[in-house]
Amino acid sequence: MLNKFEKFNRQLSGWFEWIGVIWLLVMMFTTCIDVFLAKLFTSPIQGAIDVVQFSQVIAIAFALALTLILGRHIQVDLIASLPKRAQAVIDSIASLLGFAFFVIVVWQLYGLGHSFQTAGEKSMSQLRIPLFPFPYAIALGGIPVCLVFLQRFISSLFRVVKG
Repeated sequence: MLNKFEKFNRQLSGWFEWIGVIWLLVMMFTTCIDVFLAKLFTSPIQGAIDVVQFSQVIAIAFALALTLILGRHIQVDLIASLPKRAQAVIDSIASLLGFAFFVIVVWQLYGLGHSFQTAGEKSMSQLRIPLFPFPYAIALGGIPVCLVFLQRFISSLFRVVKG
């Protein structure tokens, strides 16, 4: 059962990573076209900075879960010399804290998105991009992170029981 959950997390995180890649490409193309138009025709894209900033946020949020799965984040391993059961206990506590933290982050981002939506908040550029989709999208990108931490918590609990 746990292997299916882990496989599901990996697959979902992979799909989300592709969404992040698409937004990274949007960011790249916007920057290239903006620089080209600014240098060649002295007419940059209006609101290009907003598009790049929002694209960057989405790209990071949707790549976060796969980054966590692949271990491509900064990690300090101070517990390697402890017994296996103690390592598993510490891993379970850390995973539970990570899970709780990201559940709160997702919940707060959803609230922020709702607040932006009801207030009609828009970006300050000439494009006047509505802000509410971005906290919602970041919250959506945080859901697979929650699932990865939950899966790691369950796995570490099994290691605690096994010894």
